[in-house]
Amino acid sequence: MRPPRRLLVAAVALAAAAPLVLSGCGAQGELRSAGATPTAVGPVRLWPGLPPATAPPLDYGETDTESVPGIGVPDNDVHRVDAVAVVRAEVKAHPDTYSGADGMYQETARQIERCTAEPATCPVMKPYYRDLTGNGRDELIVGIRMPQQQVGVRVYLAQNGGLTRIMSTVDQVISVELAGRDLIVRASSAGIPGYEYRTAWSWDEQQGAMLPARDEIVRVKPPGPSVSPAPQPRLVEPTPTPGPTGSSPAPSDTDDTFGEAP
Repeated sequence: MRPPRRLLVAAVALAAAAPLVLSGCGAQGELRSAGATPTAVGPVRLWPGLPPATAPPLDYGETDTESVPGIGVPDNDVHRVDAVAVVRAEVKAHPDTYSGADGMYQETARQIERCTAEPATCPVMKPYYRDLTGNGRDELIVGIRMPQQQVGVRVYLAQNGGLTRIMSTVDQVISVELAGRDLIVRASSAGIPGYEYRTAWSWDEQQGAMLPARDEIVRVKPPGPSVSPAPQPRLVEPTPTPGPTGSSPAPSDTDDTFGEAP
């Protein structure tokens, strides 16, 4: 069966136009080589005869979690929990612990006990809330000011009507930021002027804790002859915080450096 005449005419017209289209890809539009592509080199294992490690030399407590004694969480809603009462309960449970996840300076512990009577000097800053575990509910994020420009950052998970601490770290904090479900802590570098440590803490379901999943050293400015004081810490992108009912008053916003925008 022969094709209709109008299809033959269209085919002839396209064939005649083809040289014109190709001729337009001359010196200005033609494809050019970008040069040789470097050969991909896979990872090479050094010292393959090294025996596997049987156990790490030190335990830094990254996976340590602990239930907060005496703190109930109605409906597993951390918005109904008083952050000062939470930290005070932990201090009471570990009164002589000065290092590790529960570590607290004596001066800071005394100030926490006076938070209700002297809120202006309370080291517990305004809490923030964010779903960091992906369970559909907010977790409680608490910052505690300590001596020597250090800040303790703790995260609490509500479950079974109680509260579990799933992260605790102390450092000379520059800022704390929320990026999705990651909590990013920027800290000063004492040994490398002009650089800072940046750690992204992420929820690990298998460990049931927030782990420092990514840790890096980042250059922020050229090193100078003198080191300026570390800027005050701050926390950005908070979830709106309803006022707690029937609890001790939280620190006022005027004394909360974590609430400032960058």
